[in-house]
Amino acid sequence: MTKNWFALLIVSAALCSKLQAQQEMPRTEHGHPDLQGTYTFRTLTPLQRPTELADKATLTREEAAEWAAYENRRQNRDLIIDSVGGAGYPPGVISYNEFWYERGTDTVGDYRTSLVFDPPNGRLPALSAIGRERAAYTQQVRRESAGPEARTLNDRCIINNRTGPPMVSGSYNNNMQLVQTEHYVMIMTEMVHHARIIPFASDHGAPFSQWTGNSIARWENNTLVISTQNFYPDYGWRNTSPEMKIEERISWLDENTLDYEFTVDDPNTWAQSWSARLPMSRMSERIYEFACHEGNHGLAGILAGWRRWEIEGKNSGSIPSVDD
Repeated sequence: MTKNWFALLIVSAALCSKLQAQQEMPRTEHGHPDLQGTYTFRTLTPLQRPTELADKATLTREEAAEWAAYENRRQNRDLIIDSVGGAGYPPGVISYNEFWYERGTDTVGDYRTSLVFDPPNGRLPALSAIGRERAAYTQQVRRESAGPEARTLNDRCIINNRTGPPMVSGSYNNNMQLVQTEHYVMIMTEMVHHARIIPFASDHGAPFSQWTGNSIARWENNTLVISTQNFYPDYGWRNTSPEMKIEERISWLDENTLDYEFTVDDPNTWAQSWSARLPMSRMSERIYEFACHEGNHGLAGILAGWRRWEIEGKNSGSIPSVDD
């Protein structure tokens, strides 16, 4: 019996040692965690907690499976009848068929009901007074399609929620590539095919405004921290202000997973800062060029449609009603 127990202990120790070796964090030649690779951050878990879930922060495994099955059916574009609409689309404007989507098929692994974890209710904070004023103005000029500058940055193919910072899962192109050197880190997102080349530095340097802000990186122990400020224009990601500041934190979980966490601080948009977290899973597929470009046919069509309303005298300087 003693010999059997001794043999079992040796086998167990060997297995633990092997597992530990497999999970040991890789490091670059400069001694920092090696986070390099191509990753996908697609997930069915929404940014904000659905209102019907109220204070339910997590689901059980069974609830998560049931909800994922429901969402996969609800969002499947091949199951939407064009004349009826669905999944947020009104009748007659259903977009691509299901082949083009890669929104993910499962929730995040810990079954959270939202990517947002702060505030604890899983919802974005209320808009500040300045944020409400700017939101009302930009909503009006966008719906009037006063010109290309009045449309969203997504419409104009400049940046998108998946472009970053921060990177948030959406309908498709939820992929990014990370490359490290001693002095820089590069994050290229498939959406809008944008590359952020970020120096390791202690200050942001000249305060020049940029579409994706001015980013600098640093290491906090084994966590890569990226701070970004100096955004352009007056309405950016989610109608944010140029004063917005974002901190991204990327850390190694295992050989196939990164933990991605970010905090957004913009008093000119929200009444308080907020934070979200999502996993990034290593993938073997390549990132392909995203061919959307500013001035594309879709943008021209949006503007031409409104100009037609003006010619026909149907807009009267306001937004056309649904009945029109």
